[in-house]
Amino acid sequence: MSNLKNYLNNFMIDKVDLHTHTTHSDGFYTPEELILKAKLLGIKAISITDHDSISAFSEASAIGKKTGVEVIPGVELSTDIGESEVHILGYLFDTKDKDLKGYLKFFREERYKRACRIIEKLNSLGFTLSIDEIKLANKNSAIGRPHIAKLLYDKGYVKTYIEAFNKFIGNGCPAHIKKVHLSPQSAFKIIKDAGGLSFIAHPGKMPETLLKDLIDAGVDGIEVIHPSHSPSKVNFYKGVVNSFYLLSSGGSDFHGGKREDDKNFGKYYVGYEILENLKKSQYRNTA
Repeated sequence: MSNLKNYLNNFMIDKVDLHTHTTHSDGFYTPEELILKAKLLGIKAISITDHDSISAFSEASAIGKKTGVEVIPGVELSTDIGESEVHILGYLFDTKDKDLKGYLKFFREERYKRACRIIEKLNSLGFTLSIDEIKLANKNSAIGRPHIAKLLYDKGYVKTYIEAFNKFIGNGCPAHIKKVHLSPQSAFKIIKDAGGLSFIAHPGKMPETLLKDLIDAGVDGIEVIHPSHSPSKVNFYKGVVNSFYLLSSGGSDFHGGKREDDKNFGKYYVGYEILENLKKSQYRNTA
């Protein structure tokens, strides 16, 4: 009886997942598959935050309207401070903003060039890889290191997806190529100029010393709920949000497939009131 009660209570909550990915970047599911999966899990609203891409939004939004799943404009940008990588989530921007679309096109092109150079390095180390293999299997994707890791795994060069990063293409590894530099401040401006809000993604994955610098730089909020955050970390970030009058977000960072995080989808989420706070703040910023 208690299990049934928990199950019913779980579906009574208006779940919102503000961090997901599709085949338009490094996710396993198409936009349609993701939305249908969200509907099945009782998720009321979702943001697709593909890396450097918003191309999934139109399709997902149309499907969402038919199925009753609200789709929020979202994107994830990779920035860096020194040797530390900082991911920035953007929400509720104008998806038709020409400058934003121009920036994202540039970032995708740079991702592709970087992927080509990484593959060249890997081949010089004795591998037999081709960028065309990735392009063929990921026609709509913003190609990047995750696709190379998957190719290494599929061809049997590594035993796990993570091993590809740890041994070959991660920071400091033999085939690593530094990406084009983008500062968090630049990412904040790109998102704000398009009418959106910027958030620090999974802050638990970066040095805590950077958090105050990012707050001072003008970030709008922090991703409090994330699979990598322990309960104590969640409480810590809730305190930071309250102390600095920031917005809160959260989600599953869902990719699916070989990333083996299917169990996280529908488990890590925020309530709809969090999304309402974002909408109110975004309205004030653009009014």
